[in-house]
Order: sequence, then C-alpha cells, then structure tokens
Amino acid sequence: MKPELNRAYIIQLLELLLRTPSPSGYCMQIMKIVQEEAAKLGYEVELTPKGNGIITIPGTHLESTEVIGLSAHVDTLGAMVRSIKSNGTLRFTPIGGYAMQTVESEYCLIHTREGRTYEGTVLSTKPSVHVYADARDWKREEANMEIRLDELVLTKEDVTKLGIAAGDFISWDPRTRILNNGWIKSRHLDDKASVAALFGMLEWWKREGVKPERTIKLLLSTYEEVGHGMSHIPPDITELIAVDMGTIGDDLATTEHDVSICAKDSSGPYDYRMTSKLIELAKREQIPFAVDIYPHYGSDASAALRGGSNIRAALIGPGVHASHSMERTNTDAIVNTAALLLAYVMEPSIW
Repeated sequence: MKPELNRAYIIQLLELLLRTPSPSGYCMQIMKIVQEEAAKLGYEVELTPKGNGIITIPGTHLESTEVIGLSAHVDTLGAMVRSIKSNGTLRFTPIGGYAMQTVESEYCLIHTREGRTYEGTVLSTKPSVHVYADARDWKREEANMEIRLDELVLTKEDVTKLGIAAGDFISWDPRTRILNNGWIKSRHLDDKASVAALFGMLEWWKREGVKPERTIKLLLSTYEEVGHGMSHIPPDITELIAVDMGTIGDDLATTEHDVSICAKDSSGPYDYRMTSKLIELAKREQIPFAVDIYPHYGSDASAALRGGSNIRAALIGPGVHASHSMERTNTDAIVNTAALLLAYVMEPSIW
C-alpha cells in the first residue's frame, strides 16, 4: 500500500532549496538549511571533510549487516568569475556541463569571498541585433559570453573596488514557479527535487513512527555536477540507489509524472537485481514509472563505483524535462519517487 506522503511539506522544502544558491563547491548555506531541517525531524547530519552530508536512520534488525545508501545532490550548475574585462564586464567559466545558450539572458548573482552579493545578467558579447549584424549567428561559447553587472562600472578598476575577483562563485536565478495544477518549473530541479523526495521519506518515518529493518544512510552530495560527488561513501554501505532526475526526450519513455528507472547510463549498466526489484515494486504499488537508458549521463552511484566502492548500485528519479536548461517536472513524479524508495527500503532483503 502506497504511503501517504506529505505533498505540501515536500513542495515547501523544495521551494526553499531551489531558491538557495548552491553551485558545486558553494554549498555551505544549503547544507546549513539541510541540517536545520533534519534536526526538526529528529535526525543529525554528519558532514564529511569534503562537505557532503550523511543522515543515518538505524534499522530495527540489529543482526543485519546490510546498509542501504540513498544519494541525492544539493549542488547545481553555475559558474565562476574567470576574469574582469577592461570594460567592466565579467568573463566566466562554467561549473557543470550545460550549453551556453541555456544561460544566455539569465539573471545571476556574484558571490564575493568577502560575503557581498551583486546582481548581473549573462549576455553574448554581441547582445543586440540593432548593433551587430552577426548577433544571431554569433557562436554561444565561453569566449563569446560575459556578465553585465548591475552596478556603475565602466572599467576593470571599478569592478575590483566592489570586491569582485577571479574565483568568485556565480549562481543562476532559478526562476522557480510552483503552479496549483502540480507543475513545477525551475532551474536546478536536478537534483533538488530528489533531495525533497528524500526528506519526504524522513517526514513520513517521523509522522508514522515507523522504522526500516535495515539501516539507511541518506547521502547528500555537494560535488555531483562536477563528477566526484560520492566518489567516497561510508564503507558499510552494501547497496546504493542514486536518486537523480530522470531525463526526457528522443526515444526515452519517461514523462514528468513518472519515476524514471535507469537501466544503463554512460558509465554502464546498473545492478540487475536492484533494477528488477524496483520495477517489480513500482508495478505492485501501481506507481507510474518508465525504464530508460541515459546516453549522456553519470550519477553519484557512477562516482562511487569509479571510486572503488564494492557495492551494488541503481538509479531512479523524478522525470524532468529540459535537463540542464529551464527544467520542469510535476509534483506527482517527486512524490512517486519517494513512494518507490520507501517501498524498496521497507522490503525484506532481496539478497
């Protein structure tokens, strides 16, 4: 029987997460929010030296040596100041893998190391069709993009006086919209939607007073978008489910209402029995799902396996359209993801 997850709680937390800047490597504020939220539910977040978070839910079966890891990442795409140009604009370098046209004309924040924040806009170096004959055809690549600051700056010196310097982090305006009909459109649903799903599980455990038989460790990654988020995981974890957004498009079957179950991504196939069990449970619980292959994708489970972890691994997540761009999903997909995860971890061992 599907658990009655608290949709309002999940979406309220998701909105807070989406509105909190957290490009890879700049996750201090969002991890503080995660710690505070976990504490409200009676859990502690252990921080690793790298800045990842671990929430342990002890199992009731004391003799079991199986520990299930569920990972999701709080870090997002973003950028960093590469240099200050002579005209007072900023050249930037991407954090994470996205196409430059997906951030053109986006509002952004520049976060200085002194704690100041400035607004700006991402533009092509030929931003006006009234001025540049080749503005439409100008290639959108790093060298041809810049950030226009919303400050009175005309020279490099004007910018340095603000305290802005190379190495400062840049976050994109998420433009979050949560609609009454269930649609959620925003940047960074990858992977804050999955983080909200994990917290929906925690809220359900607290509210229902239920505990899993096996010990569960929720792993919150802060460097997934740059490839090494969960390259090291606690050694007692025997199986890991990466909870990350499901891709949509081309010949893929997933929709924005489904739980996407990934059988294979660019790192290779996921564990056969885990994937099969997730499919079986989705059918049994009547959870809308699709099984897909992600051709240009890697997960925190991939990072853990590459890091040498001797684990079984699987990958699921809510279907998200236009990933690494202006993303969209539906509340159903997030809630269904949490429901499938609960069904999996509350089951007796399949091993």
